Amino acid sequence: MSTNAKPPAESASNPRDNPCYGCDPTVATLNVLADDAHSYQLPYAQFLFAELLPNPALEKTADAPPEKLLIRFAAAEVTLLGSGLKSLERAIQKYELKFVQAADRRYAATWKTHVAAVTITFAKETP
Repeated sequence: MSTNAKPPAESASNPRDNPCYGCDPTVATLNVLADDAHSYQLPYAQFLFAELLPNPALEKTADAPPEKLLIRFAAAEVTLLGSGLKSLERAIQKYELKFVQAADRRYAATWKTHVAAVTITFAKETP
């Protein structure tokens, strides 16, 4: 009889345990937990496009997050700063991104995807 403990079924860096985001193929909205401590539900029915690009702040600050992901809805634009954001882009493409929120910088080395900042801007109504 072996006295060795079995290894955990899931590693600590399993994407399903990432505090920055979660996926669910049955969601109808994206829950955005913004840096202003507010939670917003944005319906995928109003999703327009997403754009992944290098973070322009890198030119001024070397320790800035390397990537920027813009998620545009009819009434709002969500801006994510972080690293490894391609996985979030893929989840959005399938309408499977359930929630997104920023996590402390110490998680950046642990997870392949790290969201450092989340901001949301609402479109102003035009007369």
